[in-house]
Amino acid sequence: MSAPAPPAVAAVLLVEDDPACARRLARLLGQVHPGASVAHAGSLAQAGALWPARGFDLALVDLHLPDGSGLALLEAFSRARPPLEAVVVSAWGHTDTIVAAIQAGARGYLLKSAEDDELVRALACMRAGGAPIDPLVAARILALLASAPGHGASTAPPAPGAGSGAADGVLRVALSARELQVLHQVALGDTNREIAHTLGLSVHTVECHTRSIYRKLVVRTRTEAVVLAQAQGWL
Repeated sequence: MSAPAPPAVAAVLLVEDDPACARRLARLLGQVHPGASVAHAGSLAQAGALWPARGFDLALVDLHLPDGSGLALLEAFSRARPPLEAVVVSAWGHTDTIVAAIQAGARGYLLKSAEDDELVRALACMRAGGAPIDPLVAARILALLASAPGHGASTAPPAPGAGSGAADGVLRVALSARELQVLHQVALGDTNREIAHTLGLSVHTVECHTRSIYRKLVVRTRTEAVVLAQAQGWL
């Protein structure tokens, strides 16, 4: 059975206050999504006026805007029904900023310092279900997890499926063995298509498992799922 094609990106909201950077990102978006319309907003106020009136498929968001933080937009996008997928493109790569963006609902986090071809490849991976994460950002996330209290402890973590609740700080959810396999491949950075090939499944089945993982872990993105699973010691 052939895998369903990912939805096309026809309209992008680009939230960036630097005109030169906005032109650069618009040009790169044209390479990743030929024919897509790109609406530019230079502030939170402009983005707030554009977003509700237009049906966007994707948003690229700078966090440091003249009238506030882009985190507010990420939170609004994630609460929308359906949610608007957003990727942060920022000059800032501080760990606390990265974590805040992911918690606010960012699908990915890219740095403006990356080369054009790196940004193009990162954005293009979304078409196959991937999460565009700059390698330096990924390294800082892993370093944060490695320094978390209890990391590397000799005691085995409770197995997923041992019930529900987190009163003791340990998340207990009923992830199946197959869902754990999918989650492991997600942590390796594999796309849905690559996971399907590795596990001998259809892409549609992988997508179903992924949605189930999101629902059980109460997360919205691949990055959130991996961060949570690693923090619990499952990966």
